[in-house]
Amino acid sequence: MPIDLFAKHEARLNAAVGACRDRGWWSPFPESPSRRLHPEGAKQRGQQRFDGRLGQRFKLSSPGSRGWTGYEQSPYTGEPLGVRYADPDPQRVVEEARAAMVSWAAAGPRERVGVCMEILDRLAGDMFENAWATMHTAGQPFMMAFAGSGANALDRGLEALCQAWRAMSEIPKNAVFQRRFAQGSTVTLDKRYRLRPVGPALVMSCGSYPAWNAWPAVFANLSTGNAVILKPHPDAILPMAIGVATAQSVLQAAGFSPQLITLAPDTRDTPVAMDYLRHPDVAIVDYTGSQRFGAWVERNCTEKQVYTETAGCNAAVLLSTHDLDGALHAIAHGLCTFSSQMCTAPQNIWLPRQGVQTPEGLVSPDDVKARLVAAVDALVADPALAAPLAGALQSADVLATMDKLRALAPRVGRVLREGGPYVHPDFPRARTATPLLVDVDGPVENLHQREHFGPMGFVLTADSPADAVSRAAEDARLHGAIACYAWTTDADEIETTIDRFADAGASLGVNLYRQLPINYAAAYSDFHVTGLNPAGNACLTDMAFVTRRFRVVQSKVERPAPSE
Repeated sequence: MPIDLFAKHEARLNAAVGACRDRGWWSPFPESPSRRLHPEGAKQRGQQRFDGRLGQRFKLSSPGSRGWTGYEQSPYTGEPLGVRYADPDPQRVVEEARAAMVSWAAAGPRERVGVCMEILDRLAGDMFENAWATMHTAGQPFMMAFAGSGANALDRGLEALCQAWRAMSEIPKNAVFQRRFAQGSTVTLDKRYRLRPVGPALVMSCGSYPAWNAWPAVFANLSTGNAVILKPHPDAILPMAIGVATAQSVLQAAGFSPQLITLAPDTRDTPVAMDYLRHPDVAIVDYTGSQRFGAWVERNCTEKQVYTETAGCNAAVLLSTHDLDGALHAIAHGLCTFSSQMCTAPQNIWLPRQGVQTPEGLVSPDDVKARLVAAVDALVADPALAAPLAGALQSADVLATMDKLRALAPRVGRVLREGGPYVHPDFPRARTATPLLVDVDGPVENLHQREHFGPMGFVLTADSPADAVSRAAEDARLHGAIACYAWTTDADEIETTIDRFADAGASLGVNLYRQLPINYAAAYSDFHVTGLNPAGNACLTDMAFVTRRFRVVQSKVERPAPSE
């Protein structure tokens, strides 16, 4: 491209850097699909492009293709998408990724960041197509697919990119070192500092929220000079394929190899992840998904840099409140949003045994449970209201997990809410479920101490408010939690609760009534995951997320001594 891409996007990059420093609200990407914010017909063209993909081969630059792969099924229609993807040879992929990195590393941070900014800008133009693709693979409602997997995911990618730019900008290209030694001579050294990548990166995206975690890893790697091998979840390949196609197009137009980012698709029956995880030249692994496999990656890929975001048993601790129905509505909304298929969804609702203190007096645990069930019912009883909130289930595995939990419930307590399906008004064959709530009477089998992916929640009773906080925080420390929530009107209790969850390495939201959903995480402001408990070892996106992805290599040349 003849234009200076860094200069083209410099104002946006500088604004992102400022937002990361200030930690307030900022975004350059529109979250709303409103016609007022987009070119005429943009939504229709996006749907047409998505429809045009169905039943077709998706053309990408894929080294050493061994045939065609991929099987995705819409959670809304129940029908296969029929999109087929080239199945590249892992050895060839890694070899060409390494070869592509030579000129990419030599280009330097400024040019790489400029190209990455252009990719982000182009991805913003794909948001409608991406939304339809995400909806019919991940199961997200359309509005969430547009905002969360579109604008918010791009925000996270830009956030990682600007953190990488900040880190690389701290290293000067040149320096003059001059020192007078004891013998009376003065030595002058001309030093050069070169930033070098560490090697190809494998980015493994999840099935329920693929772009939100993939783009930070992709741009953290690309901007620091590393090639990316993007291995999507087999149920959600299409959104990632659209993004890879856009990135390859920009890279090629800028004069670089499209193999700086390669799609590595597979199916559940023919997985390819291990081919890359075991490859000695893959230097970085970014993984989002189940805690079990994430822990395996952390234990067995010790020769690589590993960044994980997995899962946890997020807690909502309800101690006292000036608005009980408002707090319960917030918890219910968090349980229903995308059918709790978000890593920030609440799962364990803790109550003090003596009840919840309100302006009207103590409300007993039984009454709180009944009002929580009513709050959930109010959100999902009408399918027209449930559909844009709950969406569809990404996998049939969620239904199987719910069935197992229903069967186990009598052994640990009782079912408070059955959590049956709702009939989607636009897609009658959609795979759906509303929240299943279990009242736990004691720590039998400790079911609540692991994540139950999907619309499932546990209501637990503690001996006191302090005990509720202590047990919820200890679960987070030992078993993992990404985002937890608390409601209390006591100022000292607020500080104590914040301290306990901080010690557990879990982020905490306190007295969230008007932020809906309560589990919303804002790029440039919220640090997502801490790396301090089993829910993941990395954070989106602090400086540690980017700084180890490149290294500094120096040279120093002594200037000749001046003639006498």
